[in-house]
Amino acid sequence: MAFDPSSLDQLILLLGQVTLVILAGLLVLGLVLAILIAFSIRTGRMVFPRLFLAGMALVEGVIRALCGLLGIEDRELTEFMIRLHNRLNQAKFDSIPAKNKAIFLPQCLRSAKCPAHLTPEGLICQRCMQCGIGRSIDQLEGQGYRVHIVPGSTFIKRIVRAEKPKAIIGVGCLMEVKEGIMLADRLGLVAMGVITLKDGCIETLVNWTDLIDLASGGKEDLEVRPSVSAAE
Repeated sequence: MAFDPSSLDQLILLLGQVTLVILAGLLVLGLVLAILIAFSIRTGRMVFPRLFLAGMALVEGVIRALCGLLGIEDRELTEFMIRLHNRLNQAKFDSIPAKNKAIFLPQCLRSAKCPAHLTPEGLICQRCMQCGIGRSIDQLEGQGYRVHIVPGSTFIKRIVRAEKPKAIIGVGCLMEVKEGIMLADRLGLVAMGVITLKDGCIETLVNWTDLIDLASGGKEDLEVRPSVSAAE
C-alpha cells in the first residue's frame, strides 16, 4: 500500500490545531484565575478557593505572569496561596487533637537578650518575658500543643520524625513557610503557615493573635497582607 504524504500533512495540521486550542484554553483559564486572584487579594474575599489550587497546578507560570501584569507582586501571590492553603486545611486541622499537633517557631522571634540555650530539641523558653514567645507559649502549650523554638528545617525534620505529629503550624518568613508547607505535604502532614511580619535573623515579629486564633480553631483573617503586630 502506497504511503500518502497528504495524510501525514493532515495529521500534523490537526495536531497543531488541537495544540493551539489547548494552549488558548490554558491561557483563558490563567487569565480568569489571575483576575479572580487579584479580586480576592484586593478585596480580602476569597472566591472559588479550590479552583485556585487546581489552576495553579496546571498553569502556575501563566498565572504568575498575568498577575504581574495586573499589578500583583509575586510576594502577594505567594502570601495569598499560603492563606488559601490554610483555609482549605482548616477543617481537617481542627479535627486533629492538639496533643497530636506541634507548633514550630523560628528562633529569630526571640529577644537579642534571650537567656535560652540551644538543645537537641531546640531552644527551651525560659519565660524571661523579653519577647512575644514568653508571653504566648504557655497559652499555646495550655491547649495541648507541643511548641518548639528551632533554628532551621533540620531541627524540624528531626523532631517530626521523633514525635510523629499529625499536624503542624509553622511560623517563619515567606519562603520558609512556603517550603515548609511543601515539605509537610510530602510527609503527609496537615500543615498551616503563619508568616512573620518582618524578615531578618534577629528580633523578628509575628502577629501572636493570628497564631493563637489559628491554633484555637478560630477563623483566619482572609486579608492577604498581614496586619500590624499586636504582640510587640
